[in-house]
Amino acid sequence: MQNTLDRKVIKNIDFNCDLAQMFGVYKNESEAELLQYVSSVNVSCGFHAGDPVAIKNALMLAKEHNVVVGAHIGFNDIQGFGNRPVKLSAEEIEAVVLYQVGAIMSFAKSFKMEIEHVRPHGAMYKMAAEDYEFSANIAKAIKKCSQWLVYYGATGENITRIAGELNVKVAKEVFLNKIYNTDGSIDYNAKDIVNTETSITRLKHLLASSQVYNNEGGRTYVEADTIHFSSSAPNAVDVLREARSIITPLPINYKNVCSSGWVD
Repeated sequence: MQNTLDRKVIKNIDFNCDLAQMFGVYKNESEAELLQYVSSVNVSCGFHAGDPVAIKNALMLAKEHNVVVGAHIGFNDIQGFGNRPVKLSAEEIEAVVLYQVGAIMSFAKSFKMEIEHVRPHGAMYKMAAEDYEFSANIAKAIKKCSQWLVYYGATGENITRIAGELNVKVAKEVFLNKIYNTDGSIDYNAKDIVNTETSITRLKHLLASSQVYNNEGGRTYVEADTIHFSSSAPNAVDVLREARSIITPLPINYKNVCSSGWVD
């Protein structure tokens, strides 16, 4: 992606986090604390995490907090928490996506809720950011579930091409605690930022100029529709609380409706 010093103010953005990142006796009690600050949540579908009770409870929490719900899909790798890459054919990718999204959609419908987006997890997320064909196969499967679903993916060339070439609704995602390369991709070799003040400074700069700091000490322009906040970060609640005091997040579909002119 191009580098620029041009200012491009971001007035509206979504905050998202993951839910049901647990299975059986393995619990993640901290994730519920994030719900009061985000505008959308990604519910694990039972592959990398999320058993039936955890999924049900996550949906109930989301409904209670009135946040948008999406499916958090991953590889069938609970032991590795979906962080190990898996080679799949196009047919296998389609089946994996349809199975998981379909499960969450059915769960949600029973509680009079709707799934509005799909976000890959872990290794699947990274592979989608780096491999266009892999990402395109995910997008095609998402579209088979519903043409209205929004595909959440790492900001960059792949997710932009998906939107243009496949006519799939997308949300370009950034992190406040990740280090970026000069092309706007995530530097997966760098350690995550765990300093709250640094993350908030990055948020302010992103909102003011649509730029992230890169690993060469400069700034890189990115397109950002949503910010992901990981419950595994030790300061996640602190960062989200301060972020929410700076800007009130809006879910992607709400922003789409506003931009269409349907509402003021």
